[in-house]
Amino acid sequence: HWGTTPGLNFLYVHLNRVIRERDLDVLFICGPGHGGPAMVANTWLEGTYSEIYPDIGQGEDGLRKLFRQFSFPGGVPSHAAPETPGSIHEGGELGYALVHAFGAAFDNPDLVVACVVGDGEAETGPLAAAWHSNKFLNPASDGAVLPILHLNGYKIANPTILGRMDDQELRNLFAGYGYQPFFVEGHEPLAMHQSMAATLDTVLDCIRSIQEQARAPGWHGQRPQWPMIVLRSPKGWTGPKEVDGEKVEGFWRSHQVPV
Repeated sequence: HWGTTPGLNFLYVHLNRVIRERDLDVLFICGPGHGGPAMVANTWLEGTYSEIYPDIGQGEDGLRKLFRQFSFPGGVPSHAAPETPGSIHEGGELGYALVHAFGAAFDNPDLVVACVVGDGEAETGPLAAAWHSNKFLNPASDGAVLPILHLNGYKIANPTILGRMDDQELRNLFAGYGYQPFFVEGHEPLAMHQSMAATLDTVLDCIRSIQEQARAPGWHGQRPQWPMIVLRSPKGWTGPKEVDGEKVEGFWRSHQVPV
């Protein structure tokens, strides 16, 4: 599923940077069910997969075994199943990423839950209602949820509602839900990396400021405006732009296996 996976890889590596630099406890919720390959691949690359499954080593033999067992009978599922290190959300049935994220953050004051929501999942009933879960999040005693809306414009082969909205319309929508949106947009990798690095630092500073104020004497329970990130990138980003003369990157054909 090349469509969503590059964006998930992009987010995962940037979150690993801030975890290391800030010594954070972060849980990654992968809403896009078809992004399971990203979760398996990244946990192997960072070494976590091999720690839990020593037979899947960090060498060539381990990599070959990882490939052969993926989405194969007797192997491991194609989604972020319980076998995937750190996973509490499989993503196979869309709609529940955000409620799982808030559930993990409640009564867990030192945790940051980064929750990636695909623009297809955002159209489901449970997810559309779950944006309001921030009304129940207490910054004094709970952790933080950082929603990351990944807009690539398509749900499998169909256009998405949020993908058709411009930045101002999205800003108004999510401000109404009680969030402060920060936008990372484009297709040129270097510029996108710089933008995401700066944006993550900004939103984590916002979260820390909200929590410090709430945990200081004299706080009266005012509900904060939590930050969120809107990542707008092409579907199938960095994949082939065309195959046999047909458009692939930034189009529905990048879903599943484009070549």
